[in-house]
Amino acid sequence: MAGFLDNFRWPECECIDWSERRNAIASIVAGVLFFTGWWIMIDAAVVYPRPEQLNHAFHTCGVFSTLAFFMINAVSNAQVRGDSYSDGCLGRTGARIWLFIGFMLMFGSLIASMWILFGAYVTQNTNVYPGLAVFFQNALIFFSTLIYKFGRTEELWG
Repeated sequence: MAGFLDNFRWPECECIDWSERRNAIASIVAGVLFFTGWWIMIDAAVVYPRPEQLNHAFHTCGVFSTLAFFMINAVSNAQVRGDSYSDGCLGRTGARIWLFIGFMLMFGSLIASMWILFGAYVTQNTNVYPGLAVFFQNALIFFSTLIYKFGRTEELWG
């Protein structure tokens, strides 16, 4: 039962060769998700400008999520595996530690955004849109990070 989808294949479109455009598609999708996350948060900040409606400290989650996006994608998969040509500062171990810290920041920001949503908005019986904006900003940045990190190939051209 565990492998019942092993022989399932999606119908292939003969007119488009997606393998050549995988990096471009993953980059565009990740960029749109990242932009949408920040756009939602900017919209909430404009609609609810007073600190009683949207505390300015709640923007910290998005900032740390963005920092984690850059930290996670600064390390290539080859550096984590140890296949890269240059060892860098700490080699494979340093790349893994850097990636681990980036993922911890990302998950911490996502969990904090859920805490903000429920702790500051849902349980207080106030308008939940600012809390949803904080959560969706971090969720969209999280998914854009995963798509940009694991959706691209690292083949060198030339």
